[in-house]
Amino acid sequence: MKKILNDPYSYVDQMLEGLVAAHPETYRLTGDGDRVVARASGPKDGKVGIVSGGGSGHLPVFTGYVGHGLLDACAIGDVFASPSVEQMADAIRAANGGAGVLRLYGNYGGDVMNFDMAGDMVEMEDIPTTTALLTDDVASAAPAEKEKRRGVAGMVYAFKIAGAKAETGADLEAVTAIAQKTADNCRSIGAALTPCTVPQAGKPTFQIADDEMEMGMGIHGEPGVWRGKLRTADEIAEELMDRLLADMPVASGDRVSILVNSLGATPAEELYILYRIAKKRLEAEGATIAVPLVGRYATSMEMAGVSFTLCKLDGEMEEMLKAPCDCAFWKV
Repeated sequence: MKKILNDPYSYVDQMLEGLVAAHPETYRLTGDGDRVVARASGPKDGKVGIVSGGGSGHLPVFTGYVGHGLLDACAIGDVFASPSVEQMADAIRAANGGAGVLRLYGNYGGDVMNFDMAGDMVEMEDIPTTTALLTDDVASAAPAEKEKRRGVAGMVYAFKIAGAKAETGADLEAVTAIAQKTADNCRSIGAALTPCTVPQAGKPTFQIADDEMEMGMGIHGEPGVWRGKLRTADEIAEELMDRLLADMPVASGDRVSILVNSLGATPAEELYILYRIAKKRLEAEGATIAVPLVGRYATSMEMAGVSFTLCKLDGEMEEMLKAPCDCAFWKV
């Protein structure tokens, strides 16, 4: 293992310490073991709070998207490990401005179980909560079982759109509704070229030959839909778009956003090569790309690879996607 670190077991705590030290105007640490990142300004009275949570190793997801027009607080676990129930409950408390709190996160067993229990805990403290769950990864289950799909980079759209809605003063029901609508209108798929190494494990999460790639691999190294020889950028982009459009077709007149996302190690140059094909494919269907996103938005440590997320927009979602936001990783 070759990484820049001190003690592998202090990796997450020291990362959070540095994150907050670099951006004190945006973030503060709170909660059990300082494993909750919350807005530096605290909860806003009368505004619906939005929390997320999950394992570390995916920055900017989840922690980085705490900020104006985005999340209010986030519970962070060890690398690829769910936060505890108490840490999630602390995140909900930190986000509570008196108008209820939306729990917005991806479909992973530990996160779902712990957030459900945390919701039960804070309900006894008279904090009403709701849930919107992301299940956008088309590679992880067939359409007939889409409720079993993993939540991946579609969370970025849900954080942004629900966060903007909450800033308008909308109530918990309305914020939850647009978050779930966004989740239902997102489809994602990724392709990985290399593994990553979890500091505490000290070895790659999986093995893949130098001349191979895997289509549909999850952000924790979960198996994809096939593994084979590395293909050209255009061939990779074409298959990613094939799979997204097969699952959620677009039609003439649709307005969409497409996120071409680095899984950590893939440079922006390669992302833009891929974006060419995504744009051509969507325009060939008659769709208009309203807000293209290209960059590092949801990672898997230093994994080389890319994910595409397609988000079909209605007027309100597009307005919220374009609304102001401010965190260390995204400003509109």
